[in-house]
Amino acid sequence: MKKNRLYYQDAYCQSFTTQVLKSVQDTEGNPYIVLEDTAFYPTGGGQPCDTGTLNDVAVHQVEEVDGEIRHFVEKPIAASEEVIGKINWTRRFDHMQQHTGQHILSAALLAEYNFSTVSFHLGNDLVSIDIDTPSISPEQLDHVEKVTNQVILENRPIELTWVTEAELTQYALHKEVSATDEIRLVIIPEYDYNGCGGIHPRSTGEVAALKILFTEKHRGKTRIHFVCGYRVMKQLQQKKAITAEASTLLNSPEEGVPASIQKLIETNHSLELALKEAHESVLTFEAKELLLTKTHGVVKAIYKERTVQELQQLAKLLVAESDDIVVLLIAENEERFQFVAARGNAINRSMKEVSTAALQMINGKGGGSDAFVQGGGEKVVSASTLLEEMEKAINTKN
Repeated sequence: MKKNRLYYQDAYCQSFTTQVLKSVQDTEGNPYIVLEDTAFYPTGGGQPCDTGTLNDVAVHQVEEVDGEIRHFVEKPIAASEEVIGKINWTRRFDHMQQHTGQHILSAALLAEYNFSTVSFHLGNDLVSIDIDTPSISPEQLDHVEKVTNQVILENRPIELTWVTEAELTQYALHKEVSATDEIRLVIIPEYDYNGCGGIHPRSTGEVAALKILFTEKHRGKTRIHFVCGYRVMKQLQQKKAITAEASTLLNSPEEGVPASIQKLIETNHSLELALKEAHESVLTFEAKELLLTKTHGVVKAIYKERTVQELQQLAKLLVAESDDIVVLLIAENEERFQFVAARGNAINRSMKEVSTAALQMINGKGGGSDAFVQGGGEKVVSASTLLEEMEKAINTKN
């Protein structure tokens, strides 16, 4: 298990010299190489791989497949060639901080509330764990965050050791390990004991800090999103920038931003109500004007770029105003037609016949009742032709 993995011995290894054992392509034609030794961490255990270079050739993905560590490279490197590998240290140390912070947080959740961690994901911006509970209170989150940061502040040592399966009983492991040969343990003495193949710093102090950001429910579990180390500062900088911009836009001091936003929401709600009332008044006036165009008991109109909701409102206003009319309204919107057909209570005709005729012409879909139908379809005929066919469908039902 230890062979060909220099990071197992020293996570701080940033460069190394080794030899290319194999240089091939995968089934999709992507070149990769296998090295005699490597310090590159392959993707696994919820942690992304290292990136870097081999003889200045970019290594963009590292995976373990069938017991070999494959380094996917920008261009092929000849087999048997000696190479100098360089690890992207900024990326690696960030992953070390996040992964170790997860160990400490998971240990705190288990010790304080008996919440076990069932999965871990290290993303480009956030880290998340799923814990085996449907909910966790804000007070519990605050407490485990404080416990976690206290352990970080104490700068406790982080030890790595290799044991056999028989020796596992000597350690209070938080979860079972799947390995049965040589087993690598990551230990924070008297606090956390884990079987883990990941990369970690030498002490908890190098994690620097941990901040829980938010939680969400996920498949009956609780997912906790958090950041560690330099990512805490990045989150603080982002939120500071957002708050400062909001302060400027609202012309309010930063501490007054929440109150200003609440006032803005209330004002916006009032304006929406006023706008809705004004729009309804305009539609009511329009319906009265449209009613004057009634011919042989039919009110009809064609509009450009109008919503079907407005057509519906107009039709309802019209039949409410006069119960002895049929209303036919069409809207031309980009490449589609939308239509509404309605009748007053005194009219004994089904609007479904109108809908059927219209939908057949425009390859459309629609629905409704005998009194009110709506639909839409393709602009394969002119709007005037469509309106004529809708009106014809009424006349055939006399």
